[in-house]
Order: sequence, then C-alpha cells, then structure tokens
Amino acid sequence: MNNNDILRRLRFAFDFSNKDAVALFNLDPGSTRDMNQAQFLKRLAKDDDDDFVECLDAELAAFLDGLIVLKRGLREPAPAPASKPDDFRLSKNDILKKLRIAMTFQEQDMLNTLEQGGTSLSKSELGALFRSPSHKHYRACGNQVLRNFIKGLTVQLRGESVKA
Repeated sequence: MNNNDILRRLRFAFDFSNKDAVALFNLDPGSTRDMNQAQFLKRLAKDDDDDFVECLDAELAAFLDGLIVLKRGLREPAPAPASKPDDFRLSKNDILKKLRIAMTFQEQDMLNTLEQGGTSLSKSELGALFRSPSHKHYRACGNQVLRNFIKGLTVQLRGESVKA
C-alpha cells in the first residue's frame, strides 16, 4: 500500500471534497508543503494513469498533520514551520500514530476500529506498534493492519461496509 492509496482511502473515509482535502495541507502552521487542487488530483489518480504523481512521505505527513489540526485544533504554542526534505521517511507506524492522535483514540478505540476493519490484535500487539523502533518489543505496522484500520475507520465515520 503506497501513500497515494492511503491518501485516497482517507479522503473517502472522512468524506472530504477535493477542496476540503487540499485545505488540510495548509492547516498546520508547521507544514511547508503547498498543494493545489490540480496537484492533489494527480495524487488521487491510479498508478497506471498518465497524470499519476507519486505522493511523497512529506506530503502525506502534511495531510495528516492538517487532519490533526482539523480534528483537535492547533497546538499551543504553534510550532515554527519546519521544512521536511523530499527524502523524509514516514513509516506506517507513524501514519497509524497520526491517525490515532487526530481521532483522539484510546487503546480500546484503536482495537475496536481494527476489529471493525477485520483485524484482531491484542493490547500488547497494539502497544508494540507505537513503541520506538529501537525498543526490543517494537513491531513494524504492516500494510494489512493499516489497510484494515482505515477500513474500520471508514465503517465508523460513514456507517457503511467497504472492500479491503
């Protein structure tokens, strides 16, 4: 699952219009990524389309940071803008963590959402996803876990079943 897939699935889950989704890129004052509607549509295009443009990790991070600001408000004090280089890496664990923050989910909320998406994890397995990569019990988040979390989120937010 690449960043473009994640962006498409999140846009659908939250039922954002293109205009609303583009606005998220600029909501976080700490973000320096700028996106217009034409650029955004190229990131929503399928991989085999002629106008497809790969969504960079820094762009997806800006979108998720904007989602956090939309759902929770700005942090006080607001962070100074920090440019993320094009080689910035955003792991699936980071994506899951940002979604957890945006939705203000506690452990049980996360487990319920994963369950609705078709994945059953124990509390310790879930905790391992949020540990530091240097921790001995750290576990990398796989595509299926992230896909099913977004699927469960879609079921919660839109009240409908979706294909994996």
